[in-house]
Amino acid sequence: MRTVLISGAGIAGLSLAYWLTEYGFRPTVVERSPALRTGGQAIDIRGTAREVISRMGLMDTIRAHHTGTHGIAFLNEAGEHVARMGGDDFGDSGGIVAEIEILRGDLVRILHEALPSGVEFLFGDRIVAMTEHADGVDVTFAEAAPRTFDIVVGADGVRSGVRELMFEADVRDLGYYSAYFAARLDLDFDGWELMYSVPRRNVILYPVGDSGEVRAMFAFSGPVVPDARRDPKALLAREFDGVGWHVPGLIEQLWRAEDVYVDRFTEVRVEHWSNGRVVLLGDSAFGGSIGMGTSMAIVGAYVLAGELSENGHEHAFARYQNEMRDYVATNRKRPPGGTNGFLPRTRRGIWLRNQFMRLLTRLPGRKKMMGGMDKAASSITLKSYTRSVSPG
Repeated sequence: MRTVLISGAGIAGLSLAYWLTEYGFRPTVVERSPALRTGGQAIDIRGTAREVISRMGLMDTIRAHHTGTHGIAFLNEAGEHVARMGGDDFGDSGGIVAEIEILRGDLVRILHEALPSGVEFLFGDRIVAMTEHADGVDVTFAEAAPRTFDIVVGADGVRSGVRELMFEADVRDLGYYSAYFAARLDLDFDGWELMYSVPRRNVILYPVGDSGEVRAMFAFSGPVVPDARRDPKALLAREFDGVGWHVPGLIEQLWRAEDVYVDRFTEVRVEHWSNGRVVLLGDSAFGGSIGMGTSMAIVGAYVLAGELSENGHEHAFARYQNEMRDYVATNRKRPPGGTNGFLPRTRRGIWLRNQFMRLLTRLPGRKKMMGGMDKAASSITLKSYTRSVSPG
């Protein structure tokens, strides 16, 4: 039985732990946070990732936690709907609107509960050094005693500590911050996510059923703010000061929120996803996609664990990247307009964006035009792997 250390208890890390235990490995998960991070935004499960979820036997559970939304509505300054994009506008699978949308925290809990009790977790800790030798990787932790593992996996996000220790990477700044927190709002969403924009700033609200609970996403473009993550509440309150609609009330709730996530949006490029006995998974290797990060992490975990079940680590890592390369490249393509399309810099830019979205739903060829995302999300064919661990 081979031992695997997974850095990161997010979607990528938990999915990998599930599949590794299926194939007879013994995974240990180290997580910097003191417990599972169950906050965050609504996320999509698309294309081939749905097949992986089905193979895990979790589809019914995940569907039961669907957010209940059926599209996104763009608002004007008065808070009125001026454009809507729903699943019915773009074909059976919904184009930019995923068939399955779930709160990140719900998915994390579901994946964690699916793991056998024997999976070891080291919360409130992190890897600070690694030394590889013929028999494994000696790992030094910030808190726990040093240990040796056969394989180490960096599933610790765009700011991966594992990547920083072992890999050369090109981390590209995309020019904006995004933040998420839970709130409540007495507003009839009627199943729509809502986007309210002012120059350089967006507020997107995801309703959680009909309870009045929402997940608020605040995004804003601009230069890097030193120590932005140290005091995210003050940063958001400053950036959104004077913004109308329901934003003042949301800012009041922000100050009382227990879990506020804020980060700079970046794109990660790593030429080789493995180095010896260490390999990267999910955002640590290919972060920065629009709407496909979760799905790529789920598919990547399935492929990596499957290849390790049939091959020694050198061949497994090479086959993992070869299987995933085209799928990742296809799903990392950014939509036209980039950051300026998402966060227009002027009121006229916002108006033009909203008018384009309104007209797009009426074009005769809209389903074909928006079908590319669904095609890309299903652009990998899953192999069936044996459930035996090769020596290695």
